[in-house]
Amino acid sequence: MKIGIDTFASAGGRSGIGVYLMQLLQRIPPSGEQFELFGWDIDRYVYGGAARNCEYVSRCRFNSRTANTLWHLFRYPEFALARGYGACFFPAAHRRIPPLSPCFSIGTVHDMAAYWGTRKTRESLGLIRMILPNALRNLDRIIAVSEFVKQELINLINVKESVIEVIPNGVDHSVFYPRPRNEESLVLIQPFSFRRPYILYASRIDHPLKNHVRLIKAFGIFKEKTRYPHRLILAGEDGSQAERVKAAAAASKYRKDIFFTGHFPSESLPELYAGADFVVFPSMYEGFGLGILEAMASGVPVACARAASLPEAAEHAALYFDPEDTEEMADRMINISGRDLARELRQKGLERAKAFSWDECAAKTLALIGENTGK
Repeated sequence: MKIGIDTFASAGGRSGIGVYLMQLLQRIPPSGEQFELFGWDIDRYVYGGAARNCEYVSRCRFNSRTANTLWHLFRYPEFALARGYGACFFPAAHRRIPPLSPCFSIGTVHDMAAYWGTRKTRESLGLIRMILPNALRNLDRIIAVSEFVKQELINLINVKESVIEVIPNGVDHSVFYPRPRNEESLVLIQPFSFRRPYILYASRIDHPLKNHVRLIKAFGIFKEKTRYPHRLILAGEDGSQAERVKAAAAASKYRKDIFFTGHFPSESLPELYAGADFVVFPSMYEGFGLGILEAMASGVPVACARAASLPEAAEHAALYFDPEDTEEMADRMINISGRDLARELRQKGLERAKAFSWDECAAKTLALIGENTGK
């Protein structure tokens, strides 16, 4: 049987969904079902060689979201029939999905943020609310990356619980692990250099979803109360209303201690985590919270928002705060900078991160596809 895999909306490997797709592809066994990838032509160079028994077919000549949405609406069924797919897998089903599929269809939902319009214009939000719920309900099986996402699918758009399987994302423990610290105060990660001590938040610069503005304010309170020399590093490419975040940083009394890296190379992210004193994750909404677990696996203590899926991911291994309370956020930053608590959270985080494996995620995902396609 030939199984199609849709690479659209995976951001060429530069997003969490891109990481997810790459990790799955690298774990497809060299024999068995035949897999075929389809997506943007540029994705051929990102994902084309990831799996040994996957071919790549370029689709949708026009590199725009609108053209791609229309392709899924009107051209995908004809394409799937012509390619002879017995099944099709949509790794970003919450972003790109056809309303109907001529073959068995299974998709992964990482969050429902797009449905709520957190990063969309009013016009595109209307289109999403008109198309997405029915399209998701028409999938034969859905993978939710967390129990939180599963409940959203059930409660928000009435997906049947029986079609949903919760399969959490994994952590790549071969790259995210505790690293020994030298005595140097300067961390060199080409093409960047950072002076310790620093606090890290690695996330797309997206307002208000990712909550950078409140973090910047909390950082100011932290600096005012402690007089510590810490810097705040915000690592991530610009997203919606990034200018609002940068304006808040520019208005801060401690603006000289706030740094924006822009898109940060994923291969260098483990070193960036390892050099941080602690990580603060104030996001208002996450479907899984992979960054929290990557920080924990790196042996870095974490303070995070008590919001959405984050408590499910971190459990007892993080220090929590109300994401809308900048004073509480600052207090947690002060607490976590203490050696005893940092040591305790570091150990708890390492144990918690061990519960998440890409090998297990891929095995369960491929098994779900196989058992529902007659393998």
